[in-house]
Amino acid sequence: MEKQDAILRALVYDEEVSLAVIDMTQTVNEAVRIHDLSALSAAALGRTLIAAAYMCSSLKEEKGALSVTVRGDGVGGGIYVSGDKALHMRGYIENPHAELPLNAKGKLDVGGCVGRNGYLSVVRDDGENVPFVGTTPLVSGEIGEDFAAYFAYSEQLPTAVAVGVKIGKDGTCIGAGGVFLQPLPGASEESIAKAEKIIGEFAAISTLCEHFTAEEILNRYFGTVNFYTLHPAYKCNCGRHYIEGILAAMGEQELRSILEEQGCVSVHCHYCNTDYTFTPAETEAVIARAKAGEVHNRGHE
Repeated sequence: MEKQDAILRALVYDEEVSLAVIDMTQTVNEAVRIHDLSALSAAALGRTLIAAAYMCSSLKEEKGALSVTVRGDGVGGGIYVSGDKALHMRGYIENPHAELPLNAKGKLDVGGCVGRNGYLSVVRDDGENVPFVGTTPLVSGEIGEDFAAYFAYSEQLPTAVAVGVKIGKDGTCIGAGGVFLQPLPGASEESIAKAEKIIGEFAAISTLCEHFTAEEILNRYFGTVNFYTLHPAYKCNCGRHYIEGILAAMGEQELRSILEEQGCVSVHCHYCNTDYTFTPAETEAVIARAKAGEVHNRGHE
């Protein structure tokens, strides 16, 4: 039976450290399918999807949403990921077919794909329409270290991070996941030391996810603890109705100008790699409904 993607959340080490064990193999595989990703681009985007999903699992309000931008000077170009409280994750990388030689350790050179000069930016809205924006410089481009730096400096939440993506010879993702350990306020030095030590056990987290479920990984390394389970999935919340809202917001003059130049109005959603085309008649209908107040741009709900 095919494993289901899961985020397991628990408290460990005398309930002084928040733990998340994540398996997102299927989500990353869907990104590979949608964007026709090379192994290198899949690893870079996949790691970012995993880290963003971890952050989304902490959103407090049902309307909470989050977006991540990783912009470096590597061959992959920028990485853009969005998600929400329901753990509907989506993202893309500017160069889906990036290629580089393996690094010195014989692994995919994600640092070279992302680049080491640039920034990681997070926009988080907990549902109160007062977004928090945090930005930190990239540390290595390896994603895990970059998110650890982001948590420490932008959110003042020291966090041990391990993320990984493993691509099979056929180009599909065979293992993708992460482990996040975040000491709670007032955690003892002993608990913090345990978290810092055990994160080293997850250097090959993608291989663990290839062979074990998230629950098996949790039990293997942390024993029997109480946890709750969330299920992330690759899901773009766009659709024709949503795109109509975008067109309506552009205004009648802009839409008519596009029609005059191109003969139709086309919109491409980068997240799901879908093209939406509106004929002149369909565009006129959008304009008419916008004037009547029937079309609203509700965003990626």
